[in-house]
Amino acid sequence: MLLATKESRFCLNRTILTIVIVLLAVPLATAKSSKLVMSWKNPNYVARKFHRVLALGLSDKTGVRANFEDALAEQLVATGVETIPGNSILLRPEGTQFDLNYLKTQVRENQIDAVVVSRLIKVENTVTYIPGGAYVAPFPYYNTFYGYYGAVYPVVYSPDYLREEKKVRIETNLYVISSQEGELVWTGVTDTFNPSNVQKAINGLVKVVVKQMQSDEALQSPQ
Repeated sequence: MLLATKESRFCLNRTILTIVIVLLAVPLATAKSSKLVMSWKNPNYVARKFHRVLALGLSDKTGVRANFEDALAEQLVATGVETIPGNSILLRPEGTQFDLNYLKTQVRENQIDAVVVSRLIKVENTVTYIPGGAYVAPFPYYNTFYGYYGAVYPVVYSPDYLREEKKVRIETNLYVISSQEGELVWTGVTDTFNPSNVQKAINGLVKVVVKQMQSDEALQSPQ
């Protein structure tokens, strides 16, 4: 009876510990779902206040592209610069070749002096085999044979399992429209892991990108 009580208490403690670990891991995973891989700034470029920035996303999915441009524009506006999402001034019908002259005209007529544009580089799906392992019981249960055996027997081995992970890599560039073609002044690459919610992944991504632009002094911080 005493052995059963100890075993039940041990199993309960393990369950509580597992729940606590999972609850603690969720916010950490969410907070770090997007991370910077690299960034580069033109050493000859000095950050300045832009009059108007165009936020662009390159994607064949119209809805995702529009949501991304809106989120990027909102994040840039927070820095104190007027920003226009591409979906508000550019017509990009699916299945047709894009007219570059049309883009140049829209940039000129809307007095755009900088463009932030992002594109998907690649998506990686990996599956990792995690072998099961022997479970080590806490020290007090080694004191007696029955305590040790009763605690360890139900959980001698943890089962094998497969861990799936998805990584989405995005490239973001900042161009200054100071010349006819536009000059690249900053570029950054980010990885987003296991994006289960597209909108949350987009929001996290644009925050990382804009923050890094400011950190690299490619984008003037708000006063």
